Amino acid sequence: MKRLNSKSGCAVEVTLSVMGGTWKPIILFHLLHGKKRFGELGRSIGGITQRMLTLQLRELEEAGIVERTVYAEVPPRVDYELTALGRSLQPVLIAMRNWGTEYSKSFAAADPLHDADQNSASCLPELKQKQA
Repeated sequence: MKRLNSKSGCAVEVTLSVMGGTWKPIILFHLLHGKKRFGELGRSIGGITQRMLTLQLRELEEAGIVERTVYAEVPPRVDYELTALGRSLQPVLIAMRNWGTEYSKSFAAADPLHDADQNSASCLPELKQKQA
């Protein structure tokens, strides 16, 4: 299990120890859309290797963020979905996507060759944040 005590005393450090890095937030964002099989998840995330996807999913499962369901079928089928704790990250992930979109737009205004929409393309379809 990941270290929950931060060196700095900052809760942001704890959050990043669970969901930080290049791939975990992207994996989590794709799982916000619902349950996915391993291959489907890998295809939806461009550039990730099978080994890296496996490692990241294992760490997220160990942290209680992702649930892995294995079906006794031939060929074997494995699904991944967010736990209730994982779904609680939705506002954080939506905020990260929105910030990244706005940040990219600031570069698009300065550099017409920069495509601001390329970064958010893999985050589609749009997710609506639930109103409480």
